[in-house]
Amino acid sequence: MDSKGSFNGNFRYIQKEFENRGNFEFHYFYKDKFSMDSFRKLSSSKFIFLNDNFFPLAFMKFNPESIIVQLWHAPGASKKFGGSVDIQSREILGKISKNTDYLIVTSENIKDDYSEAFQIPYNKIKSLGLPRMDYYFENHDVDALKSEFLKKNGSSSNKKIILYAPTFRNEEKYNNIFDYLDLEEFNENLGRDYILALRLHPKIKDFYKEDISTNGQYIDVSDYENEQELMLMSDLLITDYSSIMIEYVALDKPVVFFTYDLDNYLSNERGFYYDFKKTVPGPIVYNSQELVDVIKNNELDKSKISEFLKTQFDVIDGNSSKRVVDFLLK
Repeated sequence: MDSKGSFNGNFRYIQKEFENRGNFEFHYFYKDKFSMDSFRKLSSSKFIFLNDNFFPLAFMKFNPESIIVQLWHAPGASKKFGGSVDIQSREILGKISKNTDYLIVTSENIKDDYSEAFQIPYNKIKSLGLPRMDYYFENHDVDALKSEFLKKNGSSSNKKIILYAPTFRNEEKYNNIFDYLDLEEFNENLGRDYILALRLHPKIKDFYKEDISTNGQYIDVSDYENEQELMLMSDLLITDYSSIMIEYVALDKPVVFFTYDLDNYLSNERGFYYDFKKTVPGPIVYNSQELVDVIKNNELDKSKISEFLKTQFDVIDGNSSKRVVDFLLK
């Protein structure tokens, strides 16, 4: 069961691995388009995979032989979520966990965090990896992808791509990133070498009602279907509090944390499973000028990446799907 098209990478790689093992039939359901036929097919399924929270699971009865697996859609543990921040949801999350056989995570180190977030017993959490991460171990012609992307968007093929992927804020005024990023200054200083590709969080429309756009050269990739392809093509990530950075640094690429509202975010938003300022694997900047300077002067410190990855992944090897399916079949 999925909630959003771009989240389907886990399912695609799990299906691919099952197809290598025998003759299986697959059904896909989206939780916002659930039907009686969906329930009928679920009742006869041997393996049921989820990629996001599905609250009706708390009240459903399944065939005792069914195995229900929560894959989750993101690696690691960064921003607090679920039962870690929403105390009122803990009861229903606990009921969901009773109907969940296994929760798959990327590291033994984050089991405590996920146990709290999902209100699920520790022994149901298995550190086997994130299936969608297997994507990066396939044969991709990155140069060709990048060249085609730049050509399609009217940009020079020798430019580097900066992917800017901010998350949403509960406080509306902090969601229009162009109130804080001086695009003219950015392009004046960096435009000869770089093109900015902006990917807004899909939830941002829930927290900012006006249009987020501005004049000036940048590429809006908010609706670009394959987020992983964007990460593969880009040379640098700018983000703030988004967990996209966990997957990105696994590619051994630099990240800059553009946190113009950091004090407010730390005080009033969800918080993190770690000390943000001490832990994030890249420089933290607080305004547009600092952002430009860090990139222009190549102060893209990657020294924290290796230690950070050790806290988020047990292994990154392209075999996550194989481990999950091996575990379930054996």
